[in-house]
Amino acid sequence: MSFYKKWSSDSNEQNEKLKKNKDFDETLNSSLQNNIKQIKKTIGDSNDIIIREIKIGKLKDQSVGIIYTDGLVDQTIISNFIMESLMLDMERMDVHISEDIINFLKDYCLTIGDIKDITSFNALYSSILNGDTVILLDGHSKGISTSTRSINGREVSEPVTESVIRGPREAFTETMRTNTALIRRKIKDPNLWVKSRIIGKYTKTDVSIMYINGIANDKVVKEVLTRLDRIDIDGILESGYIEELIQDTTLTPFPTVYNTERPDVIAAELLEGKVAIIVDGTPFVLIVPALFTSFIQAAEDHYQRSDVSSLIRVMRYLGIGIALLGPSFYVAITTFHQEMLPTPMLLSIAAQREGVPFPAIAEALIMEIAFEILREAGLRMPRTIGPAVSIVGTLVIGQAAVEAGVVSAVMVIVVSLTAICSFLFPSYGLSNTFRLLRFPMMGLAAIFGLFGVMIGIIALILHMCSLRSFGVPYMSPFAPFIPSEQKDSILRFPRWALLNRSRLLSPNNKTRGINPLNTKTKGRE
Repeated sequence: MSFYKKWSSDSNEQNEKLKKNKDFDETLNSSLQNNIKQIKKTIGDSNDIIIREIKIGKLKDQSVGIIYTDGLVDQTIISNFIMESLMLDMERMDVHISEDIINFLKDYCLTIGDIKDITSFNALYSSILNGDTVILLDGHSKGISTSTRSINGREVSEPVTESVIRGPREAFTETMRTNTALIRRKIKDPNLWVKSRIIGKYTKTDVSIMYINGIANDKVVKEVLTRLDRIDIDGILESGYIEELIQDTTLTPFPTVYNTERPDVIAAELLEGKVAIIVDGTPFVLIVPALFTSFIQAAEDHYQRSDVSSLIRVMRYLGIGIALLGPSFYVAITTFHQEMLPTPMLLSIAAQREGVPFPAIAEALIMEIAFEILREAGLRMPRTIGPAVSIVGTLVIGQAAVEAGVVSAVMVIVVSLTAICSFLFPSYGLSNTFRLLRFPMMGLAAIFGLFGVMIGIIALILHMCSLRSFGVPYMSPFAPFIPSEQKDSILRFPRWALLNRSRLLSPNNKTRGINPLNTKTKGRE
């Protein structure tokens, strides 16, 4: 009990200290010195917060404080468009410092585009910690915030996780304004709207949503903003934080929020009627609602001919089935259903497994776990040696395991084929899901044989059909089955046949355009 009282009193003292220190909603003081003292007290006199006091005016009778964060601002802008304007231009102007000096500075002196008034310490801290410069004047309880943010950052480069043979070779960066500009370069329409939020008590992370007004479902847009406004957390460091906090359900291994680093994919999804969520500090942009087909389709499917894209998609679906069920079928058939194999193949497998001391399920688990460890090791190692270590490790361990009689050669082939098929997923998130589901499916195969595999498949399909992403069925257009939307699901029809949007995603604007093959032209006459 005494420990509880001590802990409670300490907690109360900490809360009182936080309340005293966090006077963020307090309005600015008319005294410049008092404002500077309050700022230094709040920020702990941090040396990266630069506070410069100068005198301006013909008679040097006006004290001005210039406050900014070193490293977040463009020093050239501050020197040429703030310091020079205040210290030199004001001196050359034969004007008297009046009560309306703030409006005078904004209208005649400061040659910066984005200027806004601030009246509270909360707005002041938000401005300087975002890279803006704040100007405070002695005798005035209102300041000026000027946009001086540095644009230094990683340049636009090729996508790392979503490479294509044909298509744009640009990817998002960690700067939000660069990302929004990349999207606006592709959709040059005034109906492309952007709404912003600041999330995180300490990180104050900028989060924006983008959608095309008139195409996106208004209910989905409202729901996205509502879920973002409900987030109450100390910090947002990556879009994965937002993904977990706004998804419909957490009791599923399937991702219900899509993410990509390609601007062309985001532009295509926005034209479908979806909503993009952009988080400052990460190159991965979120898309909602997310359907299962979104994770299977690649951006390049729409840049190739329809027949080639359809063939690639069919192979992709086939590969997905092998990635999920390959080891399970091997375990089930070799354990319970040997009669399904031709006699020569059965004898060959039996001869290979003659010296293996483990059952098929243990053999499969050993190889699958070993491969997953090698894959993770290859990802975490330096790029110069990671691929070499993973390839050499797989070959050496596989060959040594077969020669030592720990596993059979057929098992190595099955695991290798399964691993190759797992790389067919355009989405890394869905690939991880099937990597996870592979193990319980092998367990069902070891216990019940093919009957267990079928039970697992049925349970998996029922679970996927029960999922929703912002109110939209996850398995649409398969469940519910919509015949008119099967043109871009498993097969990809020609472009002139894909002129209708999904009625679930865009109920107000279902038509993309007119089929040119049905329109008469003068040349055909």
